[in-house]
Amino acid sequence: MASYQSLGPIKEHRYKEKHVGGVTLKDVESHLWVTEFAAFLKKSGKLPIPKWTDIVKTATFKELPPKEQDWYYIRTAAVLRRIYLRQGVGCGALRKIYGGRINRGSAPHHHKDASASILRSSMKGLEAMKLVAKHPDGGRMITSAGRRDADRIASQVMAAHVASASVIDAQDEAEE
Repeated sequence: MASYQSLGPIKEHRYKEKHVGGVTLKDVESHLWVTEFAAFLKKSGKLPIPKWTDIVKTATFKELPPKEQDWYYIRTAAVLRRIYLRQGVGCGALRKIYGGRINRGSAPHHHKDASASILRSSMKGLEAMKLVAKHPDGGRMITSAGRRDADRIASQVMAAHVASASVIDAQDEAEE
């Protein structure tokens, strides 16, 4: 088993030698999990992609649309992560989370919310895939299938990173 210091971006304080209960989404770094889950969404082919994804901006304060072709999958994976971490989050809260500062020239910056249309369509797509459902108190909550898929991808990310960390440890020991 790799030492705690060689785990790199994995959250060492949460990882234990004998991990009771398996690896969850909270145990891995967010950017690693989001990119892997976005690849899972793209590979599955079940996420409905709107026609306007190639021309839309992600917020009113942005000047250009996203440069990446897979940006919609990445945003949808990030939305699922937010719903996993905080049940009952709705479109308004997600708009604030994904919002940012608007450049007003020499005037002070102000916060502007992100596009609600993108967030609504990604949540509807996740609902169509049965990964999230409507929360009784409003917003969305993750389903058991969504939790299962998220934790499965998290365990794959953890296993891949632990394996690469042990390869690096072996190379370091061989050099000494």
